[in-house]
This record gives sequence, C-alpha cells and structure tokens, in this order.
Amino acid sequence: MSIIVNSNSKIIVQGFTGSEGSFHSTQMIEYGTNIVGGVTPGKGGITHLDRPVFNTVNDAVQKTKANTSIIFVPAAFAADAIFEAVDSGIKIIICITEGIPVLDMIKVKNYIKNNECILVGPNCPGVITPEEAKVGIMPGFVFKKGRVGLVSKSGTLTYEAADQISKEGYGISTAIGIGGDPVIGTTVKDAVKMFFDDDETDSVVLIGEIGGQLENDAANWISKSKIKKPVIGFIAGETAPKGRTMGHAGAIVGGKDDTAQAKKNILRKCGVIVADSPADIGKFVKKEMLKL
Repeated sequence: MSIIVNSNSKIIVQGFTGSEGSFHSTQMIEYGTNIVGGVTPGKGGITHLDRPVFNTVNDAVQKTKANTSIIFVPAAFAADAIFEAVDSGIKIIICITEGIPVLDMIKVKNYIKNNECILVGPNCPGVITPEEAKVGIMPGFVFKKGRVGLVSKSGTLTYEAADQISKEGYGISTAIGIGGDPVIGTTVKDAVKMFFDDDETDSVVLIGEIGGQLENDAANWISKSKIKKPVIGFIAGETAPKGRTMGHAGAIVGGKDDTAQAKKNILRKCGVIVADSPADIGKFVKKEMLKL
C-alpha cells in the first residue's frame, strides 16, 4: 500500500513557476509523478511545464481535484502557503522550504492539529514511493521498490541508506525525509506508526540525529507497540561538540538524552537494532529481512 504518496496522488506545486519549483517539478514529472497543476498568485490562466497554473490553491483543488501539495514558497510566505493548502482541503502537504521562522511553525503545528491532514517538513527532501510518486527533491534513481520503510531527519543519509538497501537486494516501500527543523509536522514516531500499520512494509529504517526527543519518543512507542516489525536505527552526530548546532537548526544537544550515545542507548533498550556506522545500515536490514 505504501504510505503518504502513491500513484493515485494528485499533486499540485505551490511556487510552481519559480526557479526551484520549476526545476524540481520537471524532475518529478520525468519520474512519473502525477502533477496536475501548480499555484503562483497572479499567474493563473497560463500553462507551465504543460500543466495549468492557478492563482489560489482553492482554484487548483476545484479544477484538478488535487489531494496533495508540495511547497517551494520562500520562507517568509511558506506558513501562509501551508494554511492555504489546509483551508482548501489538501490532505497531504509536503513543505520543502528552509528557514521558516519557528514562531510561524508553532502556529502551523497548532492549526493542522485540528484538521485531518498530514504535513511533512519543512526543510525536508520530501517523500518518495518508488516507481509510483516522487514528491520532493531526492534523486529518484537511488530508490528501488521494496518492503523497507525509511524515515530520516537527514537528506543525504536517506539516499545513502536507500542505495545500500538496494545493493543488498531489497527495496523501499516509502521513504520520508521529515526535515531537521526544531518544529516539524510529521515526527519520527508518526512515520514509524504509519509504517507499522502498512501491510507492504516489513521492516523500518530510522535515521535520526542529535538534538530533540523525536527518536526517543519513537523508540518508546516501538517498545509498547502490539505490532512488531524489525527497526534498524542510526543516530548521526556522535562527534558533535556539546551545545553546538550542527547542520540542522534542531540538531543541538540540549540535555543528557540529546547526545548520540544517549539516544542509541534508549533505542537499543526499546528493541531497535542500532548501527554504529552508516555503512552498516544495509547489512543490518538484510540480516533482519532474512529472519522474516
């Protein structure tokens, strides 16, 4: 079944005609993703990449029956773009934009709580269900279709893990890059829950990093879950100096549970198989898949 996006997704692009939106939309269309149109205020009525452009998300939804949106809108306007998508009835919102103010994201998070929709990101590479839909900026060729779910805070480590998994003869059901900002929509736990409920996912790879409690929350949920699936984990940032933000705004060690070692201990205690090196992720997946 895969999760979040598939071949039935009808996708619009917010910020469609800008340079980022145009470049990545071209790549998504080439991959075979079902992009049905785009939104750029003031440019409604034209076509771009052979797709219609609308002034508002509401217009786009009325005309195309879109249910998914990917956002390439500049940071200052991105929160409004998310609100607009929610208000127009979009159920899956994937926000690529980096640098959205934390206060804006707190308002967004509270807003989507009261609506039945899924937000992935911001500051993330997006979501891919191989051979069906690539809704994001990841290199599609790295991902082979299979039965391993992948959730990651890191973009490049997502691609690295997917490549290793395919070299071991397995593939990905869906890969989700949740993003590295302090306030995000879909958490590690949310993604793991979806994978555990998905009949077409047999095991899960969880790639986290220092800072925050998302991996620990997911691990505690995994340990209590009635559904059991093997989870392979890796935590990036082992060598990061304490108190320093590394790469992502959310990757700052605030307390004793935020360090890589502490997180790895918590994951292991909760039954997650933890790789100490990212080079071992593929091997661990193979070992667990052979047991099923």
